Amino acid sequence: MKKQVGVLLFAITVIIIAVELMQSCHTKNNSAEAGNKYVGDEACKSCHTKQYNDWLQSDHFKSLQTVNDTSVLGNFNNASLQADGVTSSFNKKNGYYFINTQGDDGKNHNYKIAYTFGYYPLQQYVVAFANGKMQVTRQSWNSKSRQWFQQYAGQKINYKDWLHWTGNAQNWNTMCAECHSTNLKKNYNIETDSYNTQYSVINVSCEACHGPGKQHIEYVNSNDYKKGNRAEGSHLVLSKKATQNAEINVCAPCHSVQTNISDSLISSDELLDNHIPLVPNTERFYADGQVKEEDYNYASFLQSKMYSRGVKCSSCHNVHTGKLYLTGNQTCLQCHAKQYDSPTHHFHQINTETSSCINCHAPGKIYMGNDLRHDHSFRVPRPDLSVKYSTPNACNNCHNNQSYQWATAAIEKWYGVKRKSHFSEDLIEGSLLNNTSEQHLQKVISDTASPAIIKATAIGYLGNIKTQTSLQTILQNLKNNNTQIRYEALKSLITINLSFDKSAVTPLLYDKVRAVRIAAAEVLNIAGTGDLQDDELKNYDPAKNEFEKYLLYQADFAHGNINIGDYYFRNKNYENAEKFYLRSLLKDSLANIARLNLASVYNLENRKNDAVKMLSFAAKIDAKNDETWISAGLLYLELKDFKNAAAAFDNAFKLNSPNSRLYYNYALLLDKMHDNNKAVAVLEKGLQQKPDDESLNYLMVYILMQQKDKKSAKKYAVKLQAINNFNPTYRQIFAQLGLL
Repeated sequence: MKKQVGVLLFAITVIIIAVELMQSCHTKNNSAEAGNKYVGDEACKSCHTKQYNDWLQSDHFKSLQTVNDTSVLGNFNNASLQADGVTSSFNKKNGYYFINTQGDDGKNHNYKIAYTFGYYPLQQYVVAFANGKMQVTRQSWNSKSRQWFQQYAGQKINYKDWLHWTGNAQNWNTMCAECHSTNLKKNYNIETDSYNTQYSVINVSCEACHGPGKQHIEYVNSNDYKKGNRAEGSHLVLSKKATQNAEINVCAPCHSVQTNISDSLISSDELLDNHIPLVPNTERFYADGQVKEEDYNYASFLQSKMYSRGVKCSSCHNVHTGKLYLTGNQTCLQCHAKQYDSPTHHFHQINTETSSCINCHAPGKIYMGNDLRHDHSFRVPRPDLSVKYSTPNACNNCHNNQSYQWATAAIEKWYGVKRKSHFSEDLIEGSLLNNTSEQHLQKVISDTASPAIIKATAIGYLGNIKTQTSLQTILQNLKNNNTQIRYEALKSLITINLSFDKSAVTPLLYDKVRAVRIAAAEVLNIAGTGDLQDDELKNYDPAKNEFEKYLLYQADFAHGNINIGDYYFRNKNYENAEKFYLRSLLKDSLANIARLNLASVYNLENRKNDAVKMLSFAAKIDAKNDETWISAGLLYLELKDFKNAAAAFDNAFKLNSPNSRLYYNYALLLDKMHDNNKAVAVLEKGLQQKPDDESLNYLMVYILMQQKDKKSAKKYAVKLQAINNFNPTYRQIFAQLGLL
């Protein structure tokens, strides 16, 4: 008999953030460093002189440097900068470089520069603090215009804010170091909240991409090599003949938004054995998959036709200099016909910026204040989608004084009315999460032309559409050959919160990829394992151990502590849950989600006054957070303080909360307080957002029946009948209304 379980994500008074997953080893994998050591770039120079000299010209070489007159580009000759309410000055004394700027106490201090960070088009600076913590300055040097400027321009950032340069968001050890040095070990001590961060080479050197070189050098000096007994790759991670997958997996950890697993990498051809890249959802991308926030190219490139045709990074870029092999449109004409570099195709003057392939097919955005980066999804401009959905398009990027309709008309004049089908049309509709989204997402997932990473995005969206067809699609994709899809399917099982057969998950506890194993462990940790057989559980403890280690690896990160607190909360270890929620607030005093969860801890420990105080403080920090008011309302309900509960719910109601449980609980309370008319108005607003919500439709029918308004009740009962015709309670109502 199949075991069924309802995955209960949230206790009624707690808001738990879904944990991003990763960690630990699998028996068939070995450490990437086993029997090998890092030898430094100088050891490569004698045999690979050209590559070495190319690398010296690269941004990789200058990613992190010790401070000296050559490496420091900024003006430290008593220069100053006033920006966003902060006055900073830059000076040099006794051979040392200093920035005088606002510290973590709100006052200005002198800070000695420990390292230069980056080179072009901007350079920042690293300052050493106590306990091994290294912070990256907000003040930045524009290497193009040769002047100081400030990151997050226009934002006045409080010195207690997570985003302040002394805060967790600008911590070099956690946020930056891995991709700016070779063989970096974060070495965070959770008990002392300190770092002993180390690296083999200060910058991004040869071994950052090719792996430790000791065995390679020993091999090329061996008799086997001299006799011509050549080993493929010569004991290097990335050889000249590397496959597309191998090359992208080397580049992706730093050229993607991703969650790191641990200091110790394992040898694998699967990216998700060591890193979890973000898929192109609306968290950092536009709804059609175009880049919005910094994505570092990986998630964009995997959407492209270039990727599907086998193009890899080195097809266009010299991997040692980092620069393009060819200039201008010549890069594209390596593969594309000459006719595309013609006014008959682009309808612009040839050999100008307006006829540049990348400006139409890989438009750029400015990040970090002055760093232009191009969207690597390489798509056709679609102003028609801009008209319908307000997504950006390359035409209006240049013609920003014209309307989307104008650009659409120009495209139709040149290329005709019909556009080739593209996944973005269905992906946009699917991202809206309305009553038609599911069919669009199902189309994306079933379409063989859809890129795998886009299918993974669609499956992630499906987790928010709580239907049986969505659930079945998610379950089917637990067996997908693509690792990212399996991973996203597991994450969606967590969010969909519907009953499912847990035996579909247990095989993934011993999946070949550790991200998937850990995701499976999390699903079962939330769902419960009490009804599983011993043979199904034999792999649960190892996977759960991987999950726990991953969570603890993130403990130096503000949100990582919230995730750890959530884990302990789910397992009813309230003492540790409180500990880690409080730790997160020390790292980010504005992390209100930790306060909401702390209130839930205090409530379950019968510390009602502490819970009320915590929610009151959260409301002072951010009065526009609807979830704070919902949590407060639920707590006041438990305390039978209906007046304050109604006031809290009303605050969330006025904020147009998307949480359907607000409308249910608020209407139920208003019904109890005999304010039926307002209860109906609350439900109407909730149903405008979620017309297919079963609970809201049922409560509306119930209240209208109480008011003896059978005519109005019947309208919602018809909807309820379409949602769930077989519920015995509902069928009694259907009969009373003549619907059976």
